[in-house]
Amino acid sequence: MSRRTKHADAVVTGAGSGIGRAFATEIARRGGRVVCADLDETRAKETVTRIEAAGGEAIAVGCDVSELGQVEALQGTAVDWLGRSPSLVVNNAGIGAGGKVVGEAPLADWQRTLGVNLWGVIHGCHVFAPALRELGHGGIVNVASAAGFTAAPRMAAYNVSKAGVVSLSETLAAELAGTGIAVTVLCPTFVKTNIFDGELIDAGAAGLARKIARVAGFSADRVARTTLDAHDKGRLYVVPQLDAQLLWRTKRLLPVPYTRAAGLMGRFVPEEETR
Repeated sequence: MSRRTKHADAVVTGAGSGIGRAFATEIARRGGRVVCADLDETRAKETVTRIEAAGGEAIAVGCDVSELGQVEALQGTAVDWLGRSPSLVVNNAGIGAGGKVVGEAPLADWQRTLGVNLWGVIHGCHVFAPALRELGHGGIVNVASAAGFTAAPRMAAYNVSKAGVVSLSETLAAELAGTGIAVTVLCPTFVKTNIFDGELIDAGAAGLARKIARVAGFSADRVARTTLDAHDKGRLYVVPQLDAQLLWRTKRLLPVPYTRAAGLMGRFVPEEETR
């Protein structure tokens, strides 16, 4: 088993909270140096403070991953601080979106969701993959979601963005096969983070999601550890929760009945929960 996550020189986007912060702190715990990037640089600095308090090394960088120029600048900052190209890139930055059906969800919400969740990962892979090829070893972890294959109603923009991340990861893994560079895509269901507080999620849908996460969600720390361990083993897919695994298998084996059932279940959600 490779130990590419041990003593890694890493870049983590969306490192100011949630899964991103958990990835950054776990990589540091494994002896790595971490560039913590986030749209909110103050939150990124809070993550750095935690890492340094535990004896690790990290810096904070403000970065809007939906802007290619900012991701390119992030790479430059990482190389300057690390003294070389990073060996591990975690494209985690993302926002939540949901609550409206296709045709009612504003196109501006689609554009913002795809800009961060999909284009942010595209930018990360576009900028960092060539340097990893040159390095000849290392890895990329892309954070998608079970939403990328479950296709639940009233979450179209989010679903599409995460399905794109899964497809991009599969393609990149094929392109990098045999190069010594691993690609892993994380597809969790509910994780106890602040993603449900996003401005693109209707209040009712966000409230329902929070309730489910409190009862059945995994901690961000657990998800990060599981994913990094799987990455060390060269696994492409990480589907950490049992519900996600069951949904994935059901969708693959019974796609038409699954879609009909998902639609019916969506119609039985109380209206006040989806407004």
